Amino acid sequence: MKTEQCFSKNIHNNGLYMVENLSPATGNPGQRTQGQTGICYIRCTNMRYLYRSIQVIFTIWAFIAFTAFLLLIFPIVVVASFFGKIKGGNFTYKLCRIWAEFVLLMLGIFHKTIFEAPHDRNKQYVFVFNHISFLDIPVLLKSIRGQHIRVLGKAEMAKIPIFGFLYRNTAVMVERDSPEKRTRSVMQLKSVIKKGISIVIAPEGTFNMTNKPLKEFFDGAFRIAIETKTPIKPILFLDTYDRMHYNSIFSLTPGKSRTIYLDEVNVDGLTINDIAFLREKVYRIMEEALRRYKASWIKPM
Repeated sequence: MKTEQCFSKNIHNNGLYMVENLSPATGNPGQRTQGQTGICYIRCTNMRYLYRSIQVIFTIWAFIAFTAFLLLIFPIVVVASFFGKIKGGNFTYKLCRIWAEFVLLMLGIFHKTIFEAPHDRNKQYVFVFNHISFLDIPVLLKSIRGQHIRVLGKAEMAKIPIFGFLYRNTAVMVERDSPEKRTRSVMQLKSVIKKGISIVIAPEGTFNMTNKPLKEFFDGAFRIAIETKTPIKPILFLDTYDRMHYNSIFSLTPGKSRTIYLDEVNVDGLTINDIAFLREKVYRIMEEALRRYKASWIKPM
């Protein structure tokens, strides 16, 4: 009697195939023979190398597109820098939003912004977001439209040639070397808010490399919100983790991207003594929403 062989495949984020021999009659796992295991291994290895090769080529293409557009707008950014941190910075952000549109289009990433509650673009906010991928910033620029913002950024990024110049003119640098430098960064953010500009902070500080919805939050965003009486607006990035994993820039893949605007969190009546309360409240709101949307990096404990 001729025996048929069936195989089930599951593709994972890293592009590896897990192959299991199935019984043709029941679809249940069957017994592997040595020959069948060898065939599975060869096929899986070939597919893995093909998949990785495509990812590398795709990432190189993305880097070329990113760099070409950066070089194109760089002279304009230089000119804008002469108009000061506010006017020049606002204009540079407009260029950065065009850059984000271009890059996401070239990468085959199709973005959608979802509002769970009405969003007033005429108000100032302390925007907080979950930090999970290298693609968070272009998606952030794509998502926050029609209002002036400044992002709290790492000072080390300003050392990158060409890109660093643009970065210094668009972000408020945070230097973690000493309490004095951190305090200076907070004072700059407060000054920005007084000039009618919203600020954007990742309260986790760095990538969330856990299987939990979020890492533990730092106090900075919530202290600034309370001291300046500025409401907090939580936003979620649901798919940047799947488009480019934080472990490698060569994990880039095209596909969907979604940003979720949650309802604002009012800080009226709160004092410095309520920082921990506000931090935990925002954490719970964002955590619940990420679970509700079934964010792909969340794994059962």
